[in-house]
Amino acid sequence: MKIETINPHVIKILISLRKEDSISSISKRINLSYGWTNKWVNELIKEGILKKKWRGVVLNEENKSYKKIISFVKDNLKDINFYYSALQLFGIDYCLTKTDAVYVWTEGGYNIARYKEYYPIFIKIKKRDYLVFLEYCKRLGLKVNPNEGVFYVVEVVEDINAVKKNNFYVESLEKTIDFMQENIYNFEPALEMIKEVYNKKLLIKYKEVNYL
Repeated sequence: MKIETINPHVIKILISLRKEDSISSISKRINLSYGWTNKWVNELIKEGILKKKWRGVVLNEENKSYKKIISFVKDNLKDINFYYSALQLFGIDYCLTKTDAVYVWTEGGYNIARYKEYYPIFIKIKKRDYLVFLEYCKRLGLKVNPNEGVFYVVEVVEDINAVKKNNFYVESLEKTIDFMQENIYNFEPALEMIKEVYNKKLLIKYKEVNYL
């Protein structure tokens, strides 16, 4: 493969690809213009990673270059951040929930009971997209519900009502507040943050008194 072909756009395309795909769908998933997506897809066709099909392309999963790049992704990008950024490339209906919703709404200011050896990522996925999600996870070596390391904890639902914040889809602030209030002993400091940042009328007084 030519060195010019190995770039962030192509890596995103290879991560987001489905077995049968269209350039317009790929373009939307990786948030790149149709023209540039078309250019890099044609380069991947030349490399034999993709094959042209009427109004679309087919992925050749046995292509050596494809296998090497996906292997590199699995071995080198499988950290906490990749679990989050990969979600944006799958083209599925999802939303972050529970502890992850708290993390997003507090602008990363509150995280609890998670560390590198045990880092559950709480998400809801629309039922119609669940098998597609599992295919992506299998291909990229992303773990679902193993209860160790970094992994997704998935709640499969019929419908999702989410809002977009900081480039992620997340449960509404109101639902996140309800979750924190139901688990008040874990999230009282976070509720204090929410009260101040979003000017919410919450009966929370967590901050320690600073005696001089």
